[in-house]
Amino acid sequence: MSSLYLNADLHPDAFTVGARLPIWGADARHAAQVARVRTGERIGVGDGKGRLAWGRVVHVAQGEVAIEAEEIVLEERTGPRIVLVQALAKGDRDELAIQAATELGVHAVVPWQAARSVSVWKGDKVEKGLERWRSVVREASKQAIRPSVPEVRPLVSTKELAAHLRGSSSGEAAYRDSAILVLEPTALVSLVSIRPSDYSTRESVILVVGPEGGIAPEELRELELAGAQLVRLGPEVLRTSTAGPAAIAALAVLLGRW
Repeated sequence: MSSLYLNADLHPDAFTVGARLPIWGADARHAAQVARVRTGERIGVGDGKGRLAWGRVVHVAQGEVAIEAEEIVLEERTGPRIVLVQALAKGDRDELAIQAATELGVHAVVPWQAARSVSVWKGDKVEKGLERWRSVVREASKQAIRPSVPEVRPLVSTKELAAHLRGSSSGEAAYRDSAILVLEPTALVSLVSIRPSDYSTRESVILVVGPEGGIAPEELRELELAGAQLVRLGPEVLRTSTAGPAAIAALAVLLGRW
């Protein structure tokens, strides 16, 4: 299968048939030294912002690989954006969650410092954690051949998250006109009972997933007061690494994206 490489510096006007599109840095080194692409091989080059081009390799060097564009793909907006608010989790479970969510089409991910999160980001760990998440979603986007790379939003506490959802903070714009669904195994309402028409015209659907120990009762109350609806998936209690991706897959069917 053809591979996708990214160059965020490409101008939108560069994506035209016949244009020479380069990749540099780590992606170029991977293409040349690991994937060992050769002149004439067909690969994709994207900007991670909704545009990609397929074409034959016309140049291979250690620091640069370039293609001549033969086909241009522009991502089309279909339905609401899906945003995953993922609680920090021990080990790599939160990273597994956002990796799978990216492959399934999530548009943005938000790291959440929940009350029961074993993993804690403080001080220098905040920026290191964000950089790690950006790397995870970038690589997952390439694997899934996605024209756009999901946005990784800043770390939020429960109070900050609730303020964003209520529209009473500086993050209001990113959460405006959103349906807010909190995955909770004890909820009375099933996710699949939702009518697509209730959400298809919204700007986004926000999925909130708790950590290994679940969402604390006081956090559930705070999120409900901010306008969130508690929903469950199936009868099983899923790990934090699988709950979000499972819900995204269900939403993809409900909203007609699949």
